[in-house]
Amino acid sequence: MITDFLLKKFVPEYTGKENAASDQEMRKKIGTLGSATGMVLNILLSVMKMLLGFFIGSVAITADGVNNLSDAGGSLVALVSVRMAQKPQDEDHPFGHGRIEYLGALVVGVLIAFFGVELIKSGVESIIAGKPSAFSVLSLVLLVIGVVVKGWMSVFYRRLGKMSDNPTLLAAAKDSMGDAVSTTVITAATLVSHVTGWPLDGYAGVLVALLVLKAAWDVLSDTVNRLLGGKPDRELGRKIVEMLTSYPGILGVHDLVIHDYGPGRCMASVHAEVDSQCDIVEIHEVIDTAEREMGEALQLPICIHMDPVVSGDEKTEEAKEQMAAYLASLQPPLQLHDFRRVPGDKHINLIFDVLLPADMKKTDALLSGIQAHARTMDARYRCVVHFDRDYFGASTH
Repeated sequence: MITDFLLKKFVPEYTGKENAASDQEMRKKIGTLGSATGMVLNILLSVMKMLLGFFIGSVAITADGVNNLSDAGGSLVALVSVRMAQKPQDEDHPFGHGRIEYLGALVVGVLIAFFGVELIKSGVESIIAGKPSAFSVLSLVLLVIGVVVKGWMSVFYRRLGKMSDNPTLLAAAKDSMGDAVSTTVITAATLVSHVTGWPLDGYAGVLVALLVLKAAWDVLSDTVNRLLGGKPDRELGRKIVEMLTSYPGILGVHDLVIHDYGPGRCMASVHAEVDSQCDIVEIHEVIDTAEREMGEALQLPICIHMDPVVSGDEKTEEAKEQMAAYLASLQPPLQLHDFRRVPGDKHINLIFDVLLPADMKKTDALLSGIQAHARTMDARYRCVVHFDRDYFGASTH
């Protein structure tokens, strides 16, 4: 309800995820809304908890307030990074500045990790001191308010992050949920300490710190993976293959690569197999149409390379089927493409590409097996094999 009101108030042109993820101006507005809201709420929570922790002598509550202050700083970083990411292309950055959003998420993760370490230090010092914190009904009420606010912020960030494909907001959503759990733990420890007299404040502080460090690890690992060029969007790959193979004259698809230049700024390249005997002008028009229509539908530039394949030759088709069956019988099952059969004076070359899993390193034994199997098909067969990497998984091919 509150999220819908804020969207209607500050992003009135929003009509759905497909609209928000591709419209860079709208992404900026949604990112600004999320970051500004988070900054205000985190500052309020931080002031409330640090004052409360100071007056009742609670290390855990004070540490939780400091954590909220780091979240406010993270929101400021997110606000700046989202706006900087909208800078247009220039001579030094021909693909834009979209990856600044990933750097923003990285800074948020580093801030979370830093304060997690500081919280552990404070918690250990409190355990050593062994002094219980004071208790009041007001402190309990304020802690419960903190849990509710942080829970709502997590949902709020996650919704805005998903609708605009914003990694910084998604990172903030994880952190907010961790904060809600942390404050819940502190609330429970405060009640138990009041009832039993046990000095649990320091232990609660350490537990909060561990939860904070877990959130930092999740944010940092996901962001670093994106910056290093992690596995591309499998669902997007499936859509590209599905759409391209629906066009007349496209016999198959391979060598699909998606280049990520930041949220909403992807580019794709793919090879489309066409009959070598088809009219080159007609199939070129089909390819042009596919590039234009798919680019508009998926909101990404796509470059389609035509790969002519021989069809109708019985001996070539028979050899291709036999080799494909052999590759499919291996573990893991493999696929081939761009198959050609080239007769010579003494040998017949089978020229083709084999699609390998991205983590498969050694190919010597595989190549020897392929050569040996080819000779069982025909003693004159010799294989010329090129190994490709499958970045999406066989289900997209």
